[in-house]
Amino acid sequence: MSRRAFRAALAHMLDDPSRTPAAEALAHHPDGLLVVEDGHVAAFGAFDELAPTLPADIPLTHLPGCLITPGFVDAHVHYPQVDVIAAWGTQLLDWLETHTFPAEQAFADRAHADAVAQVFLDQLLASGTTSALAFCTVHKVSAEALFEAALSRNMRLIAGKVLMDRHAPAGLTDTVETGRADTEALIRAWHGRGRLGYAVTPRFAVTSSDAQLAMAGEVAAAHPDVLVHTHLLENTQEIARVAELFPAARDYLDVYDRFGLVGPRSVFAHCVHASDEVFGRLANAGAAVAFCPSSNLMLGSGLFPLRRACACGVTTALGSDVGGGASFSLLQMMGEAYKVGQLQGDNLDPLHAFYLATLAGARALHIDDRVGNLAPGKEADFVVIDLAATPLLARRAARARSLAETLFMLSILADDRAIARTYLMGELSHARPGA
Repeated sequence: MSRRAFRAALAHMLDDPSRTPAAEALAHHPDGLLVVEDGHVAAFGAFDELAPTLPADIPLTHLPGCLITPGFVDAHVHYPQVDVIAAWGTQLLDWLETHTFPAEQAFADRAHADAVAQVFLDQLLASGTTSALAFCTVHKVSAEALFEAALSRNMRLIAGKVLMDRHAPAGLTDTVETGRADTEALIRAWHGRGRLGYAVTPRFAVTSSDAQLAMAGEVAAAHPDVLVHTHLLENTQEIARVAELFPAARDYLDVYDRFGLVGPRSVFAHCVHASDEVFGRLANAGAAVAFCPSSNLMLGSGLFPLRRACACGVTTALGSDVGGGASFSLLQMMGEAYKVGQLQGDNLDPLHAFYLATLAGARALHIDDRVGNLAPGKEADFVVIDLAATPLLARRAARARSLAETLFMLSILADDRAIARTYLMGELSHARPGA
C-alpha cells in the first residue's frame, strides 16, 4: 500500500455555489492535510484534526505558502491546434481555412501526431489541467497517438477522431463508411482502457453530411457510455452557413437533435448565440455546454451569456479551446470568463469560476464520480499552486482577505508559473523547475 500526505492550504467545491450556499458548496482549510492512498484520496481536512490520525511512517510533504486544489478539467480543447495558438486571423470560418485545416493535415503522419501529443499533454499538466475533453483530427492515427500518450501518463482523457465528410480540404475528409469503421475501432481499442474515454466527434454541422450525422448518432446510441462532442452556435457566419445547409431544420440545435446527437452525454462547445429556449432544450436533454471565453474573444464570436445559461439550468463548464483560445491555463480562463461577464453586467463570483474549472467540468464529462474535487475515494488528481510564484503574486496574495479574493487574484495575475506541481493519482506528473 502506497500512502503519503501533503500539508498546505486546501480548497475544493462540493457543489455549484450559484445554486447552493457557499458554506455548503465550498470546503476550505487554510492549514489543511491531504492524505493519498494507492492513488485515491483517503482524507481531506484541517491539519489539526487529521494529523493525530496519521501513522508515524507516512511521508509528509509540507508546502507552506501553497494552495492545493483539484486538477482542472478542460471541457473543450483541440490537441492538433497547438501549433496555431496565437495565430492572427479574422473570424471562425476564415480562421479554420487559413490556420487550422493546414495544420491538421500534418496529422496523417503518426510521428508528427506522437510529437504533438506529448507537447499537448505537457502543456495541460504544466497549466494544472489533469482531465480534458479533446478533439483530434480526421485521421485515426491522430487519436491513437493521443490516447497512447495519455495512457502512458495515467491521465484521465476523453477524445475522439473527427468526423468530417464535406466542405474541407482534400486529406481532411473521411466518408460515412470510413468514419464509422475508424470510430468503432477506436472505441473498441481505447474506451475504458486505463483512464481513457471516447467521444463521438463530428466537427460541426457544416462539415458533416446528413448521412454522416445519422451515422454518428447510431454509433453513439450503440455505445451509450461514450460522449458526443461537437460545436454549436459559435459564430454568426457559421450559424448562417448551417441554416443554408439544413433548410428543413428548426434551428442549429435541431440539426443535431434530428440525428440523435442531443442527450445527457452530449457536450456542445460555445453556444455563444443560444437563446433561452435553446438553453432550455439543452437543459431538458441533460446536455452540457463548454464556455470558451478566450477563443470567443480571439475569434470575435461574441460574449457567452453565462448567467442566462445557468438560469436555464444547463450544465456549463470551462474550456480553453486551444488553439482558438490563447492559453492552456484554466486559471486564465476563469479570468477571461470574468471579463466576458463584466461586458454584460455580470460580476462572475470567483467561487463560481473555480467551480466551472473543476467540478462543473467533471460533471459535464460524466467523470465527477472520479475527479472534480478531492473528496475521499476520488482519484488523487491535484495541483499545488504557488501563491508566491512571482513578486506581484506574492504581494497581492499576502493582502487577500478570503479564499474568493485569492482565487480571483490568481485568475487575473497567474499563469503556468503559479503551477508548482501537478499530480495524477497521487504521482508527480509535472514540476515547475525548482518547485
